[in-house]
Order: sequence, then structure tokens, then C-alpha cells
Amino acid sequence: MNRVPLAERMRPKTLAEVLGHEDIIGDGKILTEIVRKKEPTNLIFWGPPGTGKTTLAKIIANEFDADFVEISAVTSGKKDIEVIVERAKQNWNLKIRTVLFVDEIHRFNKSQQDAFLPHVESGLITLIGATTENPSFEIIAPLLSRSRVVTVSILSKEAIIEVLKRAIKAEKATKRVSKKAIDYLAELSGGDARTALGNLELALNLAEKVDENVVKEAAGKKIPGYDKKGDNHYDTISAFIKSMRGSDTDAALYYLARMVNAGEDPKFIARRMVIFASEDIGLAGNGALSLATACFQAVERVGMPESELILAHTVVALSKSKKSRATTDAWYKAKDVAGKTPNLPVPIWLRNAPTKMMKEMGFGKGQKWEAGFHLDKNYMPEGLENEKFFEG
Repeated sequence: MNRVPLAERMRPKTLAEVLGHEDIIGDGKILTEIVRKKEPTNLIFWGPPGTGKTTLAKIIANEFDADFVEISAVTSGKKDIEVIVERAKQNWNLKIRTVLFVDEIHRFNKSQQDAFLPHVESGLITLIGATTENPSFEIIAPLLSRSRVVTVSILSKEAIIEVLKRAIKAEKATKRVSKKAIDYLAELSGGDARTALGNLELALNLAEKVDENVVKEAAGKKIPGYDKKGDNHYDTISAFIKSMRGSDTDAALYYLARMVNAGEDPKFIARRMVIFASEDIGLAGNGALSLATACFQAVERVGMPESELILAHTVVALSKSKKSRATTDAWYKAKDVAGKTPNLPVPIWLRNAPTKMMKEMGFGKGQKWEAGFHLDKNYMPEGLENEKFFEG
């Protein structure tokens, strides 16, 4: 039995062996051009797990005939960096390039990232970082400005199928795995090649003939790739809101289901719908805010899993409702003007007149305590008489 995991054994050695990633590999594409020109470039690979970030880093280092040093920001610290710098200096004297690959580079704090900076600037180290988080938030600006950010997307289902077929052929297991099993493995992978190969390896160890049931047993329950503090969290809630805004009920329900399945706080979802009801529906459906507020209260009191139906009910209603941003736009315009003119005096006739002297000076002149009372005057401060915020 081979002790090296299948995913490791199937790791591509050259860019030509890499499946998928046509947006960054191929004629004129960034990684191919870097390798072709043999110009060391600091890179930050940004993408989900299992998309080949480590593999790409190793291939690039190999193409440069460089000393490839791999560390994880989770388990490494400043002392490790100092050791690597000394190693890089020795390599420099031997005219050997040093490529330092830092997995999960976003886990390094500012001072740890600062430690790389002088050696990246001098060219002593070619840095390749990998992160699942948005680099613009997690990587310090000086380091980011000296690196190229390369987005590494999840693999398509077709690419995963090709990865699986290549592995099955290498394992001489072509007759052991059904086409439906391969398709199911690809479907369950979520674009993660490592997951697909891991499930395949376990399935091959479980049974002589691998069908969908064996795959299901090997894979177990699929855990959604969803971090409540990561980009996927914000991307999904963004897609959810935009789907309701676009009145796409099916898409809104789908993104709701993804969040619920991933264990998102239902109150967070309900809270966003309360905001949406005012921001995007507004006067087009005055009952929307009451419904969304009732949804939040119900979710708070009923709890999960019963609240799933309450959330779904509200999502459908908000998605199907007419939309109006009249009050939202009016508010932001008013806020902007008020911010620029915070000291304009309130017209005297609109001011309170608690004393006799103030009444004699014209404070509150002409006002009557009657419902709907209106004076035929401009209620805005002087200089803003022609400002219009609300269009409706």
C-alpha cells in the first residue's frame, strides 16, 4: 500500500500538466509568461482550498531551478523567517534563487509580514504567498505593492472529472470505478481537486467496485466551504441581497439555503432582510418592513430548524415585492447636504418660542398647533430653498 496520499502522487510537475486555470495558464497568461521569461516575480495566490496554489508555487520554483522553501503561517514565526533568510543568503552566494512559499500568509501578523519586506525588496527572496482571504484586507500594503495578486479559481466540474480520470488511470482502476461514481465525486468536490482525490482514494480502499453508494460512504456528509468570517460569508450574503433586489426568488432561496446549511446565524440573515425592506423596497411595499421585523422577532423566539420556513417565507415575499429606493436615495442626499451645511441657521419662524421676548422677535411666528398645519413658506434654511431630496 502506498503511504503517499493519492492527491500528492497526482500533483502536476509542470504547467502543461495542470488542468483548468485557463485564465492564468496558457499563451499570454500571467503564469506561463513568468515561467517563459524566467523572471522571478513575487506572487500572492488568492483562492479557495484545493485549487492548486501550492502546486503552482512548486512548479514555478522548479522552472526557476530555485531552492523551494515551504512554510505555513499557522506554525511558523519570526525565528523561522530568520533561518530562511540565512539560507537564502547562502543560496545567493552560490547564485541559486530562493523561492519562499508561505501557505495561509494571511495568518502572519503585521510585524511578521514586515520581516519579509527588506528581503523581498532586495530580491534575496522571491515570495509566493497563498491565502483564502482577500489580500487587500490581510496583506500589508508595502508587501502587496511589491507582489502580483493572482486569483486562483475553483476548478470546473469538467476539470475535476479529468483529474479523477487521470488518477484512476494511474491507479490502474479504470474498470473499478463507474462513470456515475466519477460524476458524483466531481459533484461533491465543490471544485476542490484535493477533496475529489481524497474521496476517490478512500472509495477505492472501501470496495473493489466503486459506484455512487460507495462514493457516498467515502465522502460522508459534505461540509459547505463557508467561513462565517471569511470572503465566502460576505460573497454569499451579497449574492443573497442582490438576488432579492433583482427579484430572482429562486436564486434568493438558493443562497438562503447555502447559508442555513452552513450554520449561519439565522438572526444575521433576518437582520439583513430588515435592512433590505427599508433600503430596497421602501414605499413600494410599506408592509415589507413590518414583515421583515416580524421575521426577525419570530426567528429570535422560535429558533432553528423551524425558523427555516419563516426565513424562506420572508425571502419569497421580499423578492416578489415591488422595489423603490426613493426614500434611500433621499436620505443619502439629505445626509450629504446636511454634512456640508451643519451650521446654517434654522429659519426664525420655525424655531421654538418659549419666552415673550422670543415671540416678539418673531420666533415661531404664524405657527398654529393644528394637525397638518402648513405655512406657505420654504421650510429649508436660507440658501437651500431649491434643494430637493425625495423624488416621488
